[in-house]
Amino acid sequence: MTRLPKTETPETPKRNATLERAHFDCVIIGAGMSGLASGIRLALAGKSSLILERHNASGGLNSFYSIDGRKYDVGLHALTNYVPKGTKGAPLTKLLRQLRIPYEAFDLSEQRQSKIHFPDCTLSFNNSFEYFESQIADAFPESIDGFRKLVAKIVNYDAFKLENGTQATRAILQSYLNNPLLESMLLCPVMYYGSSTEDDMDFSQFVIMFRSLFLEGFARPFNGVRTLIKVLQDQYRSLGGIRKMRCGVSQILSNNECAHTLILDDGTAIHSDQIISTVGYSETLKLCDTQPADPESQNNIGTMAFTETITLFDTQPADLGWEDTIIFFNHGSEFNYRSPKDRHVDADSGVICFPNNYAYPDGAQLEYGILRVTALANNRTWFELAEADYQKGKAYWYERLQASALSALPAHSETVQSMAQRTAAKDMFTPRTVKKYTGHLNGAIYGCPKKIKDGRTHLENLYIAGTDQGFLGIVGALLSGISISNKYCLKQSE
Repeated sequence: MTRLPKTETPETPKRNATLERAHFDCVIIGAGMSGLASGIRLALAGKSSLILERHNASGGLNSFYSIDGRKYDVGLHALTNYVPKGTKGAPLTKLLRQLRIPYEAFDLSEQRQSKIHFPDCTLSFNNSFEYFESQIADAFPESIDGFRKLVAKIVNYDAFKLENGTQATRAILQSYLNNPLLESMLLCPVMYYGSSTEDDMDFSQFVIMFRSLFLEGFARPFNGVRTLIKVLQDQYRSLGGIRKMRCGVSQILSNNECAHTLILDDGTAIHSDQIISTVGYSETLKLCDTQPADPESQNNIGTMAFTETITLFDTQPADLGWEDTIIFFNHGSEFNYRSPKDRHVDADSGVICFPNNYAYPDGAQLEYGILRVTALANNRTWFELAEADYQKGKAYWYERLQASALSALPAHSETVQSMAQRTAAKDMFTPRTVKKYTGHLNGAIYGCPKKIKDGRTHLENLYIAGTDQGFLGIVGALLSGISISNKYCLKQSE
């Protein structure tokens, strides 16, 4: 039914081309969004840098692959933190300035309209926060004053202040809103787009994601994540940066509390003054020849995992009455964000994405209708399956998850019944797929629950960038790479 993806990049990388030098100012592990951003910042400053990627594709968790000539995005539902050109002080404009990339290069088109869909209530939103606020005022008039006070707190909250400590979001929402349904409806999209912990999340993480989803918004390049990857790769390469694909790191050697050598998978030794790892905190520790004194930090491995179905069909979603861009749905009376214990997938809630439903210029439209459905998965049970059972499990849960998503859509029964005939291609990824192509432990997407906000490790010149630093989403990952490079490698503020 489904096949594991064969990835491709805009350019075909050479296998382990010989490096012309063995010492760099900085080596970056991982060619994801944060790794590419780190490399660009260093190259702009004249630093010698090397990006090492074990896979054959850049992008990390936000990449793409091809089957039978059709390209599928991985990770990117939407670029969050969208703001129009000329907006000052926003994360998107900040990162573009830091990377010396023009606004137009990302080719962004805004979402049309998205929804949070629960059995007893549906809230619509777009890139105008005033519209979302009006939706809440209509549906929850008794809570609108509290919601406005909550938003004021979010706007003025420094989510990256180390002194914040850990604060439970649910308790804060309850104190302002005192409405369980509204609290759950706000948590649903935020947790699906960025929470590495079950049931609740740190308030700082909630603030970051609330701003990116609701106070700013969604956008997408017409050609998906491939556009972003190509822009970043081209910029890095134009500045003289070196990127090696199919070139993983097997060990980081150190002495005197300082890393000095990276041993590659083929045995090659690379020396570097500084190292930035973007492959995850726990994953990085496993590469080190010394470990932190705190044993807890060695087991700080994320457990939240996801599965996703991808369906291509022979008409545009709008022709079937599906006009929303993204739908966060929950079928139950309560919203439960936790790994399913008794089954491979929790199909009772999830995320529906129609990449077709963005306001592309001149009415341009994608060749096929695309339906992507994301849901929580039990990583342990997927990894335990034998190969034959694994393929059967994917086929079974593809159908279950599709049916769950279709029941949340304004579709007539005949439309649902005809989807099989309309389907041109389909695929599905699981935690096993994520682990195979990214190396992330347990196939986790959002990394370790305890974020390394300052990016420091037990080695004074080894730093963490990306999701495990606490920056979320594509824009967050890019900013993480920038901030770590600026702070530790360039010794400058942003």
